Amino acid sequence: MSDEAAFTLPAPGQPIIEVKNLCNRFPTGGGGVQVVHDGLDLAVLRGEVLTLVGGSGTGKTTLLRQIVGLDAPTSGSVRVLGLAPAQLQGAGAAARVGMLFQQGALFSAFSVLENIALPLRETGAVPAATAREAAMLKLRMVGLNEGDAHKMPAQLSGGMVKRVALARALAMDPPLLMLDEPTAGLDPESSDAFVALLREVQRDLGLTVVMVTHDLDTLFELSSRVAVLAERRIIIAAPVPEVLAFEHPFIKEFFLGERGQRAMQLLKQRRAAPAPQGGTPHGK
Repeated sequence: MSDEAAFTLPAPGQPIIEVKNLCNRFPTGGGGVQVVHDGLDLAVLRGEVLTLVGGSGTGKTTLLRQIVGLDAPTSGSVRVLGLAPAQLQGAGAAARVGMLFQQGALFSAFSVLENIALPLRETGAVPAATAREAAMLKLRMVGLNEGDAHKMPAQLSGGMVKRVALARALAMDPPLLMLDEPTAGLDPESSDAFVALLREVQRDLGLTVVMVTHDLDTLFELSSRVAVLAERRIIIAAPVPEVLAFEHPFIKEFFLGERGQRAMQLLKQRRAAPAPQGGTPHGK
């Protein structure tokens, strides 16, 4: 099938990503084999924010890369929007899946506006003037203004880099957004502002989001469900309260240790506080 294979959005609450019996085995230097996933199953439902968590070496990034078709599994199946990941590659890929990389991955030789417009320019789907207008619209959507459009990536703060990268990921209005450590490297104020922006954009655009994060504040604020990778599979995929009640050493250490308790307490305090006046602040 061609790069432009058609896809149909499922009904809200129905699977938009289906991973079945996924296995990943990698050769080791001594001639052995490392098994990362063995019989992993996962369904991501349209309209939810699903967060992947797991210890080091459990294959979170591997799973993310295979969902978007950057790598192929040893065995098993992955379907995204009803298509095999290989069919998501090519010119039309950005219209189906947006990807926000951990460090932003902006092109240093391109201005902010050129970075945002890149997916539109690469596909050639619209005239240059239309691509520029669409990029400016996305720039404003993420809380930046026309004065930021001609800045270069080196002139941006960490929070602004994240916002530009988000605008680029949304340039072609994909229904599915992948986030790899979206708040990594941000100070607390910028992180809170970016999480608020992600929540607003996800709600307003009706996006389905798959997120990998170690930041418990971000996880608690955004997640509809949490999928826990352990023992080479997903041991539970459920709302946060159900995950917290699930008996497993990783869950106890990750969520219920000192760091987890502190994050949950901060979340309770934020939800109890009066809503702030005015709009979402820019990232620092």
